[in-house]
Amino acid sequence: MRLGTQIDRYLARLILVPLFATLVLAAMLLLLEKMLRLFDFVVTAGGPVNVVWRMLADLLPEYLGLGIPIGLMLGVLLAFRRLALSSELDALRAVGLGYTRLLVVPYVFAIALMILNFFIIGFVQPYAQYSYQGLRYELRSGALGASIKVGDFTNIGRRATLRVDRSERDGTELYGVFLRTQTNDGKTFAVTADRGQFLATDDPDVILFRLNTGRLVQDQPGFRAPRVLRFTQYDFPINLPAIETFRGRGNGTEELTLPELVRVGHSPAPRERINATRANFHFRVVEIVMMMLLPLLAVALAVPPKRSTSGLGIFLAIVFVVTLHKVNQYAERMGAIGRFNPLIAAWTPFIFYVAIVGWMYWTIAYKPGGQPIAALERGFSWIARQAGRLVRRRDRHARLAAA
Repeated sequence: MRLGTQIDRYLARLILVPLFATLVLAAMLLLLEKMLRLFDFVVTAGGPVNVVWRMLADLLPEYLGLGIPIGLMLGVLLAFRRLALSSELDALRAVGLGYTRLLVVPYVFAIALMILNFFIIGFVQPYAQYSYQGLRYELRSGALGASIKVGDFTNIGRRATLRVDRSERDGTELYGVFLRTQTNDGKTFAVTADRGQFLATDDPDVILFRLNTGRLVQDQPGFRAPRVLRFTQYDFPINLPAIETFRGRGNGTEELTLPELVRVGHSPAPRERINATRANFHFRVVEIVMMMLLPLLAVALAVPPKRSTSGLGIFLAIVFVVTLHKVNQYAERMGAIGRFNPLIAAWTPFIFYVAIVGWMYWTIAYKPGGQPIAALERGFSWIARQAGRLVRRRDRHARLAAA
């Protein structure tokens, strides 16, 4: 069987455009849905807005893990649907090119994308998930820098409170400054200044707050009256709060690579840890292997019955991929809590789907006149007709009541 023929190249072009278009669109929709919540989280935590883009970049591998199968499914489905609606598929089969031969090109895409998904799910996602959780930790702990809000009293460092009237250049220049600090021995300092800015020092736990044109009031036990100092420039050291180091990678199963999951799953760890690790391992393997089913399912759903242009197959394809993904997630949870054996919980639904897809492909490819979605189309058409009748009957009753 010779590959690289003109028909193969033509079919590859038909698959390539919707595949990448669907992949980009799915990733964009998933990221946009998350972007608003991340903006709200970052603003509430008082961090810089550019952290949102870093967090979205860490989430991209997770979304690609689902977007790649959907892109492959719709790419193959739309290509064969176009061939079927233009009668090119009938012409190709008439000259001896059956579905099995035509599936060679889709399986080239499927194998390449499965290898890509293997590296994404097995190795990239764990590190991206760890990086994402690290950014969330830094935002909550303040390691990305305190956000000085104009008009509010902000705690910076230990026993230090700051308020500013105006902030410019992303907080690097502050105007109308009020600062109050207190030491461990009871000394208090209250400072007002026209302008101030933060400067780094050699000590990572101390920053320098340079103030210009202001007044400093010092008070402490034993003073009969507070001392007042006027200055044109004053450098005020501020001790930063101690920030704990973020935990190491591997706290959850999602942060472990596939080889690490295998190693932990066969180690003398607690039973709960072993179940969670094995369940996550089988979940990822099923997510990777299921891509080999998608070309068969796409062909079965792409070819509508004769004299029909229904797009029901596109809807069912998306439902199939998303449903299998959700069923796999549920099976992983059941295996992780010990309700079922992780191996059985993960692979039983997969075998069931293999049987369904195999039957659908055999029907469309080897059964004369076979149409696996014909019954579903008739059912949806009947439902649509009944719904239309109910709407017309309601409108007729409404007109009679109005008359």
